[in-house]
Amino acid sequence: MPHALHPVKPETTRVGWIGTGVMGHSMVGHVIDAGYSVDLWTRTSSKADDLIARGANWMSSPQDVAARTDVVFTIVGTPDDVRKVYLGPEGLISHARPNQIFVDMTTSRPSLAVELANAAAAKEAFSIDAPVSGGDTGARAGTLSIMMGGSADAITSIDDLLRRMGETVIHQGGPGMGQHTKMVNQTLIATTMIGICEALLYAERAGLDIEKVLGNVAKGAAGSFALSALAPRMLQGDFEPGFFVEHFIKDMGIALDEAATLKLSLPGLALSRQLYQAVAAQGHGRRGTQALILALAKLNSMTHWNQMSLPSGQV
Repeated sequence: MPHALHPVKPETTRVGWIGTGVMGHSMVGHVIDAGYSVDLWTRTSSKADDLIARGANWMSSPQDVAARTDVVFTIVGTPDDVRKVYLGPEGLISHARPNQIFVDMTTSRPSLAVELANAAAAKEAFSIDAPVSGGDTGARAGTLSIMMGGSADAITSIDDLLRRMGETVIHQGGPGMGQHTKMVNQTLIATTMIGICEALLYAERAGLDIEKVLGNVAKGAAGSFALSALAPRMLQGDFEPGFFVEHFIKDMGIALDEAATLKLSLPGLALSRQLYQAVAAQGHGRRGTQALILALAKLNSMTHWNQMSLPSGQV
């Protein structure tokens, strides 16, 4: 039987990290800055160059990361990526040791989180689902909201690591419940983004000074993180990703699949996914979610928004 779990400490805990994209890069940076020894792997090694310069160790494969570490974090692209990293022939769980803790921070399928937890338990290890919200801004600031599903004991033992990355860390229940919570989060964001984009287009067509309008409405009942963080980016023509459009489409697809299983009709979420499909079809799949305004502007023949989004010299 495995021994009792002890709280992680920089002096005694070796951390593994897989995935250094828009958010993962900043998140593992906080772990390094806290003094933890970090072994990492990512598909594009050059994305980890500065992290290695800060003290992380580059490993040649995910299984090499698992072989040396006590707690392994993953934040990759899709559920298929998660399945490959964890359950493939050379996946993390095939190399799991008793009491080793795996924390998947990818937004993925609740059913897959349950599958990972069961597979890890067969090795007397733990798999936690821990998707996050807060975008690139929250990742850089260490203020993410982390939604946890899985063993309460395992989650408690890694609290110090979680607090390096997020300021809101809540255990939602057993395996998969973190991912279900993230689906709630994405459903809320989906229709909120439609409202923000439509409101900006209305303000412009009505001849208002949009920045002055935001000064009023962002402080009232309509205020939200998305409005405060993303509306200014839209006005500046900044469509760099805090969260990729194509990943948001993936998330909404998961939420709609889960809703069907739960016998729920979510027409607002379905509409948002269709509008984001239009954003991707117009070539903006690798832009941030604020690029939704480009599709809605085109629908209203307000084409200067799309001109704003082009690289310098292509307008």
